[in-house]
Amino acid sequence: MAVAAPVLGRAAFVPFAAVALFAAFVITDGPLFELFARPSDRREGRLNGLAGFALAAAGLAILATEIGLPVPLFVAAVLVLAYGNLGKRLVAETSDEPFLGAAGFVIGGSVAGVAGQAAVASLTAAPIVAPRFAFLAVAGSLVAALFREMLFERDDPLVMLSTGLLLWLFDALAVSVGTVDVAAALGVTILLGYASYALGAASVAGMLSGVLLGLLVIVFGGLGWFAVLISFFGIGALSTKFKYEEKKRRGVAEENEGARGTGNVLGNATVALVCVIGFAASHSLPVDGTLFQFAFAGSMAAALSDTLSSEIGGLYDDPRLITTLEPVSPGTDGGVTWQGEVSGLLGAGIVGGVALALLPEVTLLGAAVVTVGGFLGMTADSVLGATVEGPQFGNEAVNFVATLVGAVVSTLAAFVLF
Repeated sequence: MAVAAPVLGRAAFVPFAAVALFAAFVITDGPLFELFARPSDRREGRLNGLAGFALAAAGLAILATEIGLPVPLFVAAVLVLAYGNLGKRLVAETSDEPFLGAAGFVIGGSVAGVAGQAAVASLTAAPIVAPRFAFLAVAGSLVAALFREMLFERDDPLVMLSTGLLLWLFDALAVSVGTVDVAAALGVTILLGYASYALGAASVAGMLSGVLLGLLVIVFGGLGWFAVLISFFGIGALSTKFKYEEKKRRGVAEENEGARGTGNVLGNATVALVCVIGFAASHSLPVDGTLFQFAFAGSMAAALSDTLSSEIGGLYDDPRLITTLEPVSPGTDGGVTWQGEVSGLLGAGIVGGVALALLPEVTLLGAAVVTVGGFLGMTADSVLGATVEGPQFGNEAVNFVATLVGAVVSTLAAFVLF
């Protein structure tokens, strides 16, 4: 039904709307009901899941025919979710391992997404651009899989609409997508995603967030940007695992055996994601794309600086509150040690060094700017921890502000100096 959209034109929404009506009001028992019913549908005697799915597809079809969403992306969004769910269900027949279920979703959705875009291209005599199709299908599958991990099964309509809209954004930003870039992005990010999960460095949702972020960074920024990103994720994960049992005894260890979840990933990397999207869009913005490089590197320097400061500094006694310098217990928000401060400065310097080596616009002075920005971001994190962090302003929000400070300081310094 989705692939028929180029033929149906403005009536592409009609078959999905009909399915929604039949699911909601006509099919209340029998073989079709049993085929599509979820446990909650059986309790209510109505195929609400199928009705919601079909209505979401109808809404996307209207966006495609009336608002301007490219038809191949409408088809990809529908097929990514449908066949992603199928892939996850097939894996569930033989294994209840969460990682394998997520992998089944991404593989099933990616294959269907590529096939759907290719089918639309064939029907409309448009060129088949395999690298672009692969990037969009995999990105859409990762987005949908991530939302499926974070939401409930009944939220498929929200997942589909979100996937379609984000694919629209990715398509607009991906001005040039090469075969080598996409192949490198897929190979590197999938390998590192599996490694992060297998080593216990991330939950399934955290792994999906990191892989999606890595894919976007490589395609929109390049391998140099990815090296900056992975310097945070790699070294940060190792520092979290470093002497973990001792940190646990001291009460300063990360929860879930140090595995990073979506909140942790997004708290530390949201600013970086905005920067890489800004860089990709800089060709149509009145802003020098180089500034986005400094903002990206500065945010990652702040993230790694804060992580090393906490993970290394937490192993030492006699922390002091950064705002008053009074002694506090280990693990107290805003408590710092001189060992942690040195480690944080080293972390910011590592990111500055990677940026110097691999980002073309970053000079030695630029690396110093990134390092200072990262260190000040770490300091902002400690100050916020001592003053406002709590139930209403959690750790993820503090991390976000810290990375934002690192990005803003680095960008302003680069703008003034260069």
